[in-house]
Amino acid sequence: MLKILKKFFNFCNEKERKQFYTSIILGVIAALFSALKIPAMGVMLQAILDGAVTTRAILMSLGIMLTSVMGSSLLKYNATALQTKGGYLTTAKKRVEIAEHLRYLPMGYFNKNSLGAITSVNTNTMDNLSGVSTRVVMLVTEGLFSTAIMTLAIFLFDWRVGLLIVSGLIIYYFINHALQIKSEKTTSKKLAGDMAVVEHILEFIKGISEVKSYSLAGKYNQKLEAVIDENAADNIDMELKLQPLMLAQNAVAKLIDVGVVVLSLVLYTVGHMELLNCIIMAICSFLLTEGLEQAGTQSSLLRVVDTCVNQATEILNLPTMDISGKELTPKHCDLHADNICFSYGQKPIINGITLNIPEKNTTAIVGPSGGGKTTLCHLLSRFWDVDNGQVTLGGHNIREYSMDSLMKNFSFVFQNVYLFHDTIANNIRFGQPEAPMEKVIEAAKKARCHNFIMKLPQGYNNVVGEAGGSLSGGERQRLSIARAMMKDAPIIILDEATANVDPENEKELMEAVNELTHEKTVIMIAHRLKTVRHADKILVIDKGQIVQQGTHNELMQQNGIYRYFITGREKAVSWKLG
Repeated sequence: MLKILKKFFNFCNEKERKQFYTSIILGVIAALFSALKIPAMGVMLQAILDGAVTTRAILMSLGIMLTSVMGSSLLKYNATALQTKGGYLTTAKKRVEIAEHLRYLPMGYFNKNSLGAITSVNTNTMDNLSGVSTRVVMLVTEGLFSTAIMTLAIFLFDWRVGLLIVSGLIIYYFINHALQIKSEKTTSKKLAGDMAVVEHILEFIKGISEVKSYSLAGKYNQKLEAVIDENAADNIDMELKLQPLMLAQNAVAKLIDVGVVVLSLVLYTVGHMELLNCIIMAICSFLLTEGLEQAGTQSSLLRVVDTCVNQATEILNLPTMDISGKELTPKHCDLHADNICFSYGQKPIINGITLNIPEKNTTAIVGPSGGGKTTLCHLLSRFWDVDNGQVTLGGHNIREYSMDSLMKNFSFVFQNVYLFHDTIANNIRFGQPEAPMEKVIEAAKKARCHNFIMKLPQGYNNVVGEAGGSLSGGERQRLSIARAMMKDAPIIILDEATANVDPENEKELMEAVNELTHEKTVIMIAHRLKTVRHADKILVIDKGQIVQQGTHNELMQQNGIYRYFITGREKAVSWKLG
């Protein structure tokens, strides 16, 4: 138990940790104020036993009682406020910390780990920590401290009663330890189930069009329902398995209370304890284990705290790419790769590629699917680190740049555009959050998207649906180009940017691309002849190697993949229905 509490407090940031510690101290002091009810009643009992119930005795008892109530209430209020603030600030900061950490992980991590698992940590896990877990931690720690203080006070008051309480607490501890072991087994299964539910829901929503088109709704509904039902069963199973031990430890707590009363009466009967002390001991018994029972009931959930902290820490401990470079600004934007190699695990993807891309030149990359085209672009822009060799920008190894200063030199337009659930204007100014509206409109006009934006109900203030689902593919692509224009980076990487565009949008999209790439260094992955014909250099990538390179005319004179690729495309375009 103490190990888990220590882990949680170490997980918190320093400011929030201090808030939790202060909250615990206030909680303990509040418990002491609450215990002042005992001397308040003791004053009146003494007066009754002495047959001298005076105004002074009544006022003294009332004063102590009011001090107890007001002091404990005020302290509990402040303790709860600090606990709540600390809990929500901890999880808010950890969410940001996790997001920042994810920025610098190699892209391969996102290929290996499902979106559902990552989402679950930043939603379910953090929610558990901010709400349930912080409350559990505070109730357990306050309960333990208040019980310890009460036990010490009673031990000093009468060592025989104190010894009885300590003996009962030892038995309570062993039962609680068994509860923690049982909880560890059930909690891991429960949280794994929570993660599985998030994964399957996201999979179902993202693939809903395929599910509908292939009439698989029933099958996938059943699959999702089965995961949800299994998760519900795990939650119920956890509660049922913990209940017997929780009842046992609560029974021990009640028996401690009864034991204090019985022992006090016995000691009074044999003349070893005064009547007043006997009555006070009986009253103390009702307050003694109040905090302990609270701590014991909540302690079964400490494993949730433990698992949540472990899941978050696991992500935060993932090794990032080395981002300790300098804030460099290249004097020119020549890109050079020298004998670079890269593998996914044991699978080689890039095998000894050397290339040179001069500043303000256009380089097209073509080749069979799976040949390594996109991976090469990711290595040039340091989405991944090369295994061997080096990539330089402006004469500096790209590892010498800090990640942020390196990214200032690249803009990307991907085949699958992601737009955020925000206004059109904010999606465009993503690279320059403080950019004025005039620059946003200027970029939109250059990207040929001003006209369709103005037809939307709120124009530039129209909120885009999640991932841009409310816009067509061509519209999303043009917004992506406007976003890249706002960034105004010297190097543009186009990854199949026109692959899925319908003929009606293609003309405007190509005009937008020409505006974006004017006077820039351009690297494009493309399958269309018109997008590669006029490139300064064409690289043909196959099986992770450059198998051909040159201009369009030079490559058409060679027998190889490129000429086969172009002639095959031309034949396909010339096909007509009779």
